[in-house]
Amino acid sequence: MPTLFRFLIVVGILAALGYGALWTLAHWVEPDQREITVTIPSDRLGK
Repeated sequence: MPTLFRFLIVVGILAALGYGALWTLAHWVEPDQREITVTIPSDRLGK
């Protein structure tokens, strides 16, 4: 039984570290905004 608790604690710590890393990336990193131009063929406009 102690090995199960140890396993659950290790998995919980790894999950918390992963969650913390994703939270940090989401709040500290700003994406670059840029304009996108898409060319649509004229034969697709009439349908």
